[in-house]
Amino acid sequence: MGDRDAAFAEYFAARSDAMRGTAYLLCGDWHRAEDLVQTAFTKLYLVWNRVSRHEVLDAYVRQILIRSFLDERRRGWWRRERVGGDEAERPAPPDSPEGRLVMLQALAAVPPRQRAVLVLRYWEDLSVDEVAALLGCSPGTVKSQAARGLDTLRGLLEPAHSGIAQGER
Repeated sequence: MGDRDAAFAEYFAARSDAMRGTAYLLCGDWHRAEDLVQTAFTKLYLVWNRVSRHEVLDAYVRQILIRSFLDERRRGWWRRERVGGDEAERPAPPDSPEGRLVMLQALAAVPPRQRAVLVLRYWEDLSVDEVAALLGCSPGTVKSQAARGLDTLRGLLEPAHSGIAQGER
């Protein structure tokens, strides 16, 4: 294995799990997340010799990941899943595994662009300007998409938690 391949393999080993977590938050499916990560790292490998600033690799791979996710959503290859139904009669506490599952299901129902903004802003803890650069939009768009995404998420989660607010247990 050459120096190029060894350096890439080292980077992949160090960062693929974190990118897989981000991809899962975007798509809500571990298999699809793995596909997105493979796509992102394949594209990175193809340009590995031309990447001169290795200190910005995470941002570059994250950008490939987000664009791949949004491109596939635009092509209509994914079906949109809805949260709700009969299986969620009594809400779980938000810090429990069940509560986390409800949150992930709700996040999966948020429109893709809003979901991308929410994941980058609140999971990846990126600034508004960093998210805008990754998504190729203005900081104002990031702010409005974040606000809309949070409103959507609240709307999806409120029915599940309204029973607690009304004293039902």
